[in-house]
Order: sequence, then C-alpha cells, then structure tokens
Amino acid sequence: MNTNIHAISIQTAPCSVWQGGKTYELAIGPEGSSYAGRDFLFRISTAMVDLDHSTFTSLPDYMRIIMPIDGALTLVHNDGPEVHLPPLSAHSFDGGWRTESHGRAQDFNLMMRKGQCRGDMVALQLQKGVPLEIPAQKSSCRLFYCVDGSCSIIFGSESHPVQPGEGLWTGGEACILCADRPATVICSCAEPV
Repeated sequence: MNTNIHAISIQTAPCSVWQGGKTYELAIGPEGSSYAGRDFLFRISTAMVDLDHSTFTSLPDYMRIIMPIDGALTLVHNDGPEVHLPPLSAHSFDGGWRTESHGRAQDFNLMMRKGQCRGDMVALQLQKGVPLEIPAQKSSCRLFYCVDGSCSIIFGSESHPVQPGEGLWTGGEACILCADRPATVICSCAEPV
C-alpha cells in the first residue's frame, strides 16, 4: 500500500469559524504547521460562505487561489472592479489585499507562502468510463477532491473510490481517474519554489 496517500473528507476535516462561515482544512504543510500560527507553506481548504457579504481574512504573506464549487461569488479587491466567479472558475489574488466577497457559496481554496511555494487549481470534468491519466509531478501536495458524481483514483494497482466531499492527498505520483458516473473533481497542487 502506498503510504503517501491520505484519505480526506469534509466530514472529518478540522473545522474553523470565520466571519463569513466555516472552513474545513483538507491539507496543510509542512507537517506540524498550523493556520493559526501562520507558519505553513501551503494550505488547501473548502469553505462555506454563509453571508451575502463578507470580508476575507488578511493573509499578507500568502498568495491565494479560490474556486466556487457550489454557487457563484463576486470578489472586490482593494475597492477595485468586481471579479465575477461562476462555479468551477479559479481566481488567483494576493492574500494581503482587502477582499470583499458577495454571494453565498461553497468554495475551494489554496494558500501559498509568497516566494516559497507555488501552486495551481483546476476542475476536472470526468465522463463515465473515460479514464483520465494524471502524469507524475514534482509536488509537496496534490489533492483530489470530489465535488459531484463518484470516481476511483488509481495509483498502480491500488484503487481508491471517492464520493462527493471526499478525496485524496498525495505527493506528485502519477494516477488515473475513472468515473463511475459523470463527476467533477478538483485537482489542487502545491510545491516549494
């Protein structure tokens, strides 16, 4: 069994409350770091935005990528123009910017320490019976999170089924995603620079 594979679930993830709702921490690194201590290199989470209007926590040492996965958001950075985010669209911004959010949604977040970590986030649309090969990648963390549908994530001879709200946290190993029915899976990666 591959020991670099960690099952994740919104049901068992550490939960914290912020001004606009709740956040579920799915992955953080390096081991032993914490969001509260602001000593992490990367953090991947999903949040429930429960207010029509909220202000994001200032994180001046971090870059952020956000993606609504259920509902849409409109962000305003530093009183600038509105940024409309329909579901499954990723948006990168400086965590130190004053950011206001409008709209109720569930979103997916990647935070990366400036100058020390980089990352990416993409929504993968899987079709039943059409395998998607994910090549190996140098990465501290690659996280797959099932938004809807169901699929299996296959590493060599190991198959890991995931349902909505579940996923896997791995290094950058190659894998294959196979959907049991049409599925949406978020793939988020973080690596040191």
